Amino acid sequence: MSDEKLTRLSRTRTFDGWLETYTHQSSSCRRPMTFSLFMPPQASAGKVPVLYWLSGLTCNHENFVHKAGALEHAAKLGIAVVAPDTSPRDNGIDGEDDSYDLGTGAGFYVNATRSPWSKNYRMFDYITWELPDILDSDFRLDGERRSIFGHSMGGHGALVVSLKNPGMFRSVSAFSPICSPTRCPWGEKIFSAYLGDDRAAWDAYDAALLIEAGAASLPILIDQGEDDDFLAEQLKPELLEAACKKAGVALDLRMRKGYDHSYYFIATFIGEHMRYHADHLLG
Repeated sequence: MSDEKLTRLSRTRTFDGWLETYTHQSSSCRRPMTFSLFMPPQASAGKVPVLYWLSGLTCNHENFVHKAGALEHAAKLGIAVVAPDTSPRDNGIDGEDDSYDLGTGAGFYVNATRSPWSKNYRMFDYITWELPDILDSDFRLDGERRSIFGHSMGGHGALVVSLKNPGMFRSVSAFSPICSPTRCPWGEKIFSAYLGDDRAAWDAYDAALLIEAGAASLPILIDQGEDDDFLAEQLKPELLEAACKKAGVALDLRMRKGYDHSYYFIATFIGEHMRYHADHLLG
């Protein structure tokens, strides 16, 4: 068992498995953190592989498990699904609840280095080390079979976490990811606040730049709606596409006509992503 005490907040039977919500005092974020965990029915017979989902701005641990339609696929495939919160909450930081794209709900999966954010906003360490250690210790999960995906800010997180931790995951994918946050308004705002003025520190959390710099990458699957309101200004998949082409990284970028940034888009194609990860986790 891990050293961190988990408190179960809820437990619901669904698709013959169990959807549970837990909270715990995080050593990384120094605040209580919450996550959702779906354990498929196959977990009753032994350890199962695990798929991490990282959500986007304004979301929490509930959005994906409630809206994406992923749990039926997870139950049939025998894959556990983990959906952590998107930031620590109620940190007492002045201004942390003033805007949707900074502070609460906007952890951006980085380790903040600038005060006052640096004490609590350490989501990179939480996702990369702390949460997997807890889950592998306390649940029937096979830590050797992990994959990761996410949406928007969480798509950025999934790409960066996998790029900076080669060998940790067997596959990675994303819906509508922020592909180069150093070159979009969301990233510029958040990185300035969390990381300060040192652009080199920003580059270390930019998927396109990491690939350009030679970071080893798994093949990448991305679904992107062509009618996404954030496509041109914030997401910029063309920058990731160019970096992958230059570095020889296999990228399957699927531009979906008529689709937007919402969970309706995610729910439409979630089955394809679940099967994609199953091929790597179960094959």
